Amino acid sequence: MPALLGAAERHLRVGTPDELRYAVTRSHLDDGRCVGWYGPAAPGWRVAIDAERATAEVPPALAARFGPADFWARWTRAESLCKLAEVPVAAWWRRHGLAVPPHTRAVWRTLRLADLVVTVAFAP
Repeated sequence: MPALLGAAERHLRVGTPDELRYAVTRSHLDDGRCVGWYGPAAPGWRVAIDAERATAEVPPALAARFGPADFWARWTRAESLCKLAEVPVAAWWRRHGLAVPPHTRAVWRTLRLADLVVTVAFAP
């Protein structure tokens, strides 16, 4: 898994939802674009991604609740882990905020891809 995460940039594509319709998993952006994961199968692992525009304004209510520092990296990580855990984000917030729960078996990488912050996460 570390090698796959280390090469994440090679497996991510940005385009329209229609262009990325065959992605393994996708994240939709507020500007109409989509980010798709095209990595190889990882037997025994599930994958999730989340992406946001790096320059997007942090909503004031979320900044007040979680702090604005490194917000989009923390946000995309939490969203990806929520997807893997099949937990609604509001429930995640109540339990963990934007933090990673202790003893998680998930692995992830958060990276910049052009004007985006993207987290790729895997869980067994």
